Amino acid sequence: MYDVLIVGGGPAGLSAAMLLGRCMRKVALFDTGEYRNSYSNAMNGFITRDGTAPREFLQLGRQDLEKYEVAFKDKRIVKIIKEDGIFQATDEDDQVYLSRKVLLATGLVDRWPKLPGAEPFYGSSIHHCPYCDGYESKNKPLAAYGKNRDGIGLSLSLKTWSSDVMLFTDGTNKLKREDRELLERNGVKVSTEAIEMLEGEGGQLQRIVLKGGKVEQREALFFSTGSDQRSDLPRQLNCDFTSRGVVKTYKHQQTNLSGLYVAGDAARDMQLVIVAAAEGTKAAVAINIELQKEFRK
Repeated sequence: MYDVLIVGGGPAGLSAAMLLGRCMRKVALFDTGEYRNSYSNAMNGFITRDGTAPREFLQLGRQDLEKYEVAFKDKRIVKIIKEDGIFQATDEDDQVYLSRKVLLATGLVDRWPKLPGAEPFYGSSIHHCPYCDGYESKNKPLAAYGKNRDGIGLSLSLKTWSSDVMLFTDGTNKLKREDRELLERNGVKVSTEAIEMLEGEGGQLQRIVLKGGKVEQREALFFSTGSDQRSDLPRQLNCDFTSRGVVKTYKHQQTNLSGLYVAGDAARDMQLVIVAAAEGTKAAVAINIELQKEFRK
């Protein structure tokens, strides 16, 4: 019997495991090695770790946990149920683990734009988060990608990092008159033509080729195409979701199911590595307090 099962070994899961280990809790952390930022060359905006490669960050996190009672399981949890106040988690090999509490830190999967020629640029000059990668693209000609009206907010946001921003709607033309007026007032150019190909060298985007042969010189592309839950465990456990498709959590990462917590990108909508780590810590404190109360005579 474990005190806590943590599903997901990214920043939220590792941070929670550290604090729970320091509380002398018996913890099992399950990690499949699949991470949202696996394409990224560097993890930015995390104090003392700015520019660190994501894999290095995770390795350092695991090293920090070696002195605590945290069991690492490189396994996928495929099913979780709760019966008589106890969680039963089943891994891909049908092994069952029992626990008093569960923290899901399973994250999201981005819907990367499926554009011809895009893959070599993922994580180096194609990004989803300007807060994570905008600084490295400062003052460059930038592309904001979003079909229909999805890229409007992103394109306006990118003006923080560059005066030269173009919104690409890739063959869709659902912009309203007021949208175009807003974009024009803020100096955002608009292309509604379908994209034929992305071109560049060495991971560096250089050109966006449109249907018909027109070429736009762009050195980075940020996209707004949505994301999905990486795991179906929240749905298995009948979690409430927000309109944005993330798990609805409360002040200390609690869900609507007693004893179940969700931290990181799978919850809320402030999706930054440092925030995920903080949410993992918040959840760990709340879990430990709950366990203290339950063990109290």
